[in-house]
Amino acid sequence: MTTTTPSRGRRRAPSRLGRAAGRAAALQKPRVLLAGLLLLALTSVMLLDGYLRAEVGGDQRVRDGASSSKVPDAILNGGPILTFRGGQATTVSVPDKTIALTFDDGPNPTYTPQVLETLEKYDVPATFFVVGSMVSRYPDIVKDMVEQGNEVGIHTFTHVDLSYQSDARVDREMQQTQLALAGAAGITTTLFRAPYSSETDAIDNYSWPVYEKLGADGYTSVFVDTDSDDWKKPGVAKIVKWATPTKSKGASVLFHDAGGERSQTIKALPRYIEKMRADGYTFTTISGVLAAEQTATGQQQAGAPAAGNGERPGAAATGAGSLQAAHREATGATLYEGKALLAAVAVAEYAVPTLSVGLMVVGVAVMGRFGMMLLLARRHYRQRNKRRFSWGPTVSRPVSVIVPAYNEKECIANTLKSLAQSTHPIEIIVVDDGSTDGTSEIARDAARALGMTNVRVIRQENAGKPAALNNGVRSARHDIVVMMDGDTVFEADTVRQLVQPFADPAVGAVAGNAKVGNRDTIIGAWQHIEYVMGFNLDRRMYDLLRCMPTIPGAIGAFRREAVLEVGGMSEDTLAEDTDITIAMHRAGWRVVYQEHAKAWTEAPGSLKQLWSQRYRWSYGTMQALWKHRKSLTDKGPSGRFGRVGMPLVVIFQIVTPVFAPLIDVFTAYSMIFIDFKAALLAWFAVLAVQLVCAAYAFRLDREKYRYLLMMPLQQLAYRQMMYLVLIHSCITALTGGRLRWQKLKRTGEVGTPAGAGR
Repeated sequence: MTTTTPSRGRRRAPSRLGRAAGRAAALQKPRVLLAGLLLLALTSVMLLDGYLRAEVGGDQRVRDGASSSKVPDAILNGGPILTFRGGQATTVSVPDKTIALTFDDGPNPTYTPQVLETLEKYDVPATFFVVGSMVSRYPDIVKDMVEQGNEVGIHTFTHVDLSYQSDARVDREMQQTQLALAGAAGITTTLFRAPYSSETDAIDNYSWPVYEKLGADGYTSVFVDTDSDDWKKPGVAKIVKWATPTKSKGASVLFHDAGGERSQTIKALPRYIEKMRADGYTFTTISGVLAAEQTATGQQQAGAPAAGNGERPGAAATGAGSLQAAHREATGATLYEGKALLAAVAVAEYAVPTLSVGLMVVGVAVMGRFGMMLLLARRHYRQRNKRRFSWGPTVSRPVSVIVPAYNEKECIANTLKSLAQSTHPIEIIVVDDGSTDGTSEIARDAARALGMTNVRVIRQENAGKPAALNNGVRSARHDIVVMMDGDTVFEADTVRQLVQPFADPAVGAVAGNAKVGNRDTIIGAWQHIEYVMGFNLDRRMYDLLRCMPTIPGAIGAFRREAVLEVGGMSEDTLAEDTDITIAMHRAGWRVVYQEHAKAWTEAPGSLKQLWSQRYRWSYGTMQALWKHRKSLTDKGPSGRFGRVGMPLVVIFQIVTPVFAPLIDVFTAYSMIFIDFKAALLAWFAVLAVQLVCAAYAFRLDREKYRYLLMMPLQQLAYRQMMYLVLIHSCITALTGGRLRWQKLKRTGEVGTPAGAGR
């Protein structure tokens, strides 16, 4: 057993590493925050869009037969306009031979412009009771509506029945709609019509407090005398008939310009206007009715418009004359908050369709990946398990096993103990990278206790894992080098299995089968599922396509000459294992997967450590791909990896996972705003596909299926964390940054395995 100890710099390394780690942590906090903010922004956009797209149905009462004992008889038997002048509830009727034409549920981008065109053609005013969410989505229509001289009122923000809502919800529905109107047309309004309302005699004990509250807030509530029932789509003739008042009476008449398919309404409207005019009727707005009533009773207020029967009220707001009596000019905070609301909605309106397309692409990619993995993994399994399959003559010559170690006092003894049982002749080189916990001394003591004379311990100044591996390669005495981590243990047959592919002179590197040893915790079980699927599906697929992207640091073997040919382990990236694997491909060496060579590694035991490890892996992979980007245009083996392997890695390990949160976000979106059962079934269907893939991977590796019981929880919790890690890595890649070789806290609980499969 040989020990080499450099004389310089060892004591300075910990403090320098500590300072570097501190700086790295300080740099990463803003990026973690940015990743979280991006996810929050995505969620907010989806929730806003879902809130805006609350479906508006036909006008029908939610309840029937409720008592009206608390409602004054004068209101129940009064006209369709309910006001609270001086705190006293009164109603106003529409004068004879007068129509107050009203439209509910808009604006709608298809039908409202056609309604406005018809009204403008016949020079007829109308009052539109708009839904705030629709105003937010189609503000230009509302602006045109007001500029044309029509009147607008509030029909709540989400078309909800206010009778059973809290005061806070009522206020929110009104205020949000006022903000939408302010942003769209620069106005607010005093008119209100409740969803699912009809005539005043339908007011009951549930709804009356709402009207009293709104009246106290200055709102005029508007009902109907005559309902066209156009939402039933009974045909043009019936719509015209049902909208016609009896006995020359005046009426507040209800039509709909949204909330469903309204082509019959569009056809009926001009016929209705012509018919009513032929019968001697005139048209006005709700403000026109109120103004006529005030004039008739001598109570007209100063400054109120005197629009009577047949007189079109003054045009609206922005440069077209005086405001409608019900309209108020929006100013100050209300105006700016309204514009901010519309800006947020505009972002959601553009973002959600884009995300929907992305979801389709991601869904196809995910399902395509599962299908490809299953197909190619099965083919790989059959090829490698044929009786006639052989790599060539048995490789029996000694090999060098390199163990880079930094503060591995908990694990290094178990690692050496497992290597002592190797059935293949080996020399062991432990490269202590400036450890401060006595790792080298523990390694020497363990080797001595085990009677191992084939162990060399080399100490170097702390320089990082790539430097430690390169030191080991330079010191190796044999032409094949096996690399493993200091927290990993091998089975007795692992090295022998791992080196057999080198019988093929074209093989330059071999990936082994890394397995999670500490799998009895929730986090460990989640990683166990991930490892089994990754090694038994992903790596089989990449092996068959001859574009293996990574030789895992826990277990890999290389031709020493190939490592030296490509310049050794590079310090250019955080993923030196991926970096050298791609370099091997580009140099023309074949990289293969040996599933029978198993290593047991200690996976991170906490979420913090897991985040740190996966962040380094993800970011390092991106660095390696960028470093070798020229392979996309190279010829020969380098070009093959660039045009086959690199796109697969980018699509399956970066792009698809980055956008995979769309699946979960849209699932939640669908559950809340569309169809809960259908969305839940779709989620279970995707989970079932993943379970099938996982079960097949477990079967190939002869693993126990009981761990798959953790998979649903893994999808709900673990996967979300991996998304954030990858997003964090992408942000770091875009903004720049670098980390040193990070040390995870180990427990040493992974001991020498008794055999394959646990």
